Amino acid sequence: MALFLPALQKVLDREGRYVNDPDDPGGETYKGIARRINSKWEGWVSVDMAKTRNEFPGNMEKDAGLQQQVEAFYQVNYWDALSGDKIENQLVADSIFDFAVNAGLKTSASLAQMVVESNADGVIGPESLGKINAFDPDHFLASFALAKIARYITIVRKRPESRKYLYGWVCRALE
Repeated sequence: MALFLPALQKVLDREGRYVNDPDDPGGETYKGIARRINSKWEGWVSVDMAKTRNEFPGNMEKDAGLQQQVEAFYQVNYWDALSGDKIENQLVADSIFDFAVNAGLKTSASLAQMVVESNADGVIGPESLGKINAFDPDHFLASFALAKIARYITIVRKRPESRKYLYGWVCRALE
C-alpha cells in the first residue's frame, strides 16, 4: 500500500514555497495551496503574520505549526479523499495525488478512472480502486501522463495566458 509522506514530499518539491503570480488563477499560493481556491485554510493566518516579519517568505519554513497545517491539509483534502493509502503501487498513488494537487481532485480521479476504464465520476471508490490496483502500473503511468498532457494543452487553448506554465506542467506529467 502507498504511503502518504513520500508522496507529499514529492508534491512539495514540485510546488515550491510561497508564490504570488498575477497570472495564476489560484492567486497567492503557499506550497501549492491556492488562496482563491482554499481561502478558508487556517494556514493563511500564519502566512499573513509571516508577511509582517523579517525574512519573509523564508521565515515560514521555520514555522512548525504552519508546516503541520500544510501536511494535514494535503492528507485530508487530497490523499484521504483519493484513498491514496489503498492504492497498491506507490508511483501510481504519487502520480494521482500530484495531479490532484495540480489540477484538482475530481479531475485527477476522473482521468485515473478513464485510464482504467472505470466510471469517470471523479470519486475513487472501491470499484475504481480495484481497477487501478489490477492495472499494470507501467501502463497506467504512461497512459495517465498522456491524459495529463492532453488536459494541460486544453487549458492553454482555453486560457492562452497559461502557456508560460505548459513546459513545467509537461515535465511534471512525465516525472
